[in-house]
Amino acid sequence: MIATRILPDKQALGAEAAALGASAIREALARDGQATIVVATGASQFDTLTHLVAADGIDWSKVTAFHLDEYVGLSEAHPASFRRYLRERFVAPLGGKVAFIPVDGEGDPEQEARRLNELIAGRRIAVCFAGFGENCHLAFNDPPADFETEAPYIVVTLDEACRRQQFGEGWFPSLEDVPERAISMSIRQILKSELIVLSVPDERKARATRDALEGPVSPLHPASILQTHKNTALFLDPPAASLLTRG
Repeated sequence: MIATRILPDKQALGAEAAALGASAIREALARDGQATIVVATGASQFDTLTHLVAADGIDWSKVTAFHLDEYVGLSEAHPASFRRYLRERFVAPLGGKVAFIPVDGEGDPEQEARRLNELIAGRRIAVCFAGFGENCHLAFNDPPADFETEAPYIVVTLDEACRRQQFGEGWFPSLEDVPERAISMSIRQILKSELIVLSVPDERKARATRDALEGPVSPLHPASILQTHKNTALFLDPPAASLLTRG
């Protein structure tokens, strides 16, 4: 089930998404004395992360944070590096208190996936922050996405629509510079999260939003799998919601 809220603008969207996720983190800390979360990157997460790191009542020293994905072969010094993005926008504002587990795409990607799989095995994921792409991808699970693999992290090939989005958002100087492979959290691992909080602004996501919410569950529209999740919250702005037909 996907509970959907349409907010007036990106700032309000990010504030509401962060507030819901922060509440889940507080609950996990109160229950277990620690919390494991998954954070996301990209333009859709700017406002959500800004509000999340400012949230009150979270002892970040007791939080472990994984993230969804990283390009294969990309240095952390590159402006498009997701681990760089998160160190700057998430880890640094928290004073380095959070236990951040980066996805390192610079070595052997299969070996890195195995390392991450061992680290995340058996963990209770309180909340996964995410978005979805213009092609309806979830993390870097481009269509047709693998809905069956149980491996928490996998090595994937990026389709052209995904690579064009990364270029279009200004992360790379040309399409040719966008890597063709990535390490991504798998669909089934994302679905293990107790709460999934989606931040999806902008008109360019409108078709993907419609496909994810109103279309059939299909590997051709990877985010549609969230229709089967027990606790997913989707935060939209009006442009992203512009093609929805259900009230």
